[in-house]
Amino acid sequence: MTTELIDDDVLLSEDEPNPSSVPPEAPDYEHAAQKPESLWKDMWYSLTQSKTAMVSLVFILLLVVIAIVTAVAPQVLPYNPYQQDLSQSFQPPSMQHWFGTDQQGRDIFSRVLVGTQISLTVGLLSVAISLAIGVTLGAVAGYKGGVVDTVIMRVMDMMLAIPSILLAIAFMAALGQGIDKAIVAIGLVSIPEYARIVRSQILSVKQSDYVAAARVIGDNDFTIIFRHVLPNVLPSIIVRATLGISGAILDAAALGFLGLGVQPPAAEWGDMLGRGRNYIFQAPYAMIFPGLAITVTVLAFNLLGDGVRDALDPKARKR
Repeated sequence: MTTELIDDDVLLSEDEPNPSSVPPEAPDYEHAAQKPESLWKDMWYSLTQSKTAMVSLVFILLLVVIAIVTAVAPQVLPYNPYQQDLSQSFQPPSMQHWFGTDQQGRDIFSRVLVGTQISLTVGLLSVAISLAIGVTLGAVAGYKGGVVDTVIMRVMDMMLAIPSILLAIAFMAALGQGIDKAIVAIGLVSIPEYARIVRSQILSVKQSDYVAAARVIGDNDFTIIFRHVLPNVLPSIIVRATLGISGAILDAAALGFLGLGVQPPAAEWGDMLGRGRNYIFQAPYAMIFPGLAITVTVLAFNLLGDGVRDALDPKARKR
């Protein structure tokens, strides 16, 4: 057996391959395909592994389609949801009226479908308001610290000390009734939740090396917060926003139930539930179906939020 001398004076046998000459192993394409390098692709892959999250996502997309179709082409509805016919009052569920009719003879199924527009609109727009204001306040408070942080967070604490529904009622009393007022009221009461989440996340990342590097190269505070810091806390914001939509829909239904939200003849699930409760023994279906619509929609957003949270949490992902 002969030997050869390599640069680092290590003797290798000719029968043994030189490590530097061993070809690299072929990449595991199948394994790589299952674990995308991108955070969002990885999140989507993890999300697809959760059956409950995917079922919830499909249901929510169906609600979005229903809301768009009923708004653009209301003629697809089996009945006019606003047309009254007292001769058809309290018709039980049948092949003609799947969910029955209410006290004014209106088709409940058509009204539940139209109510999807209002519930999703309130949920999405109110969360957008909460995000815009809450994320900005939380980012400024967490990054600036000191007096700015103290003032902002004490105001948030005062708002959190009041139950959200009572605070929303107070805002509605000041703003008036209507869907636009309900959106603003629900959006305002949810600001502290986003502000506290963003602040806590920024406190943990603002001392990072990349933030210090951004200061060194001359980036101003606005650029550092919104370009370097916020993208790193985006997963937490997304999870809270997903769960926040369900809370906004529930708050809108509560205001409608109390008669403070969307006003008749608009078809809103909370208002339908509140008016149907007066006939719970005579026509229980008048409140059962709007109540089911609220319950299933809120549950779908909660389950989707849980799935997104697990998908964005490296410890919870299923490899």
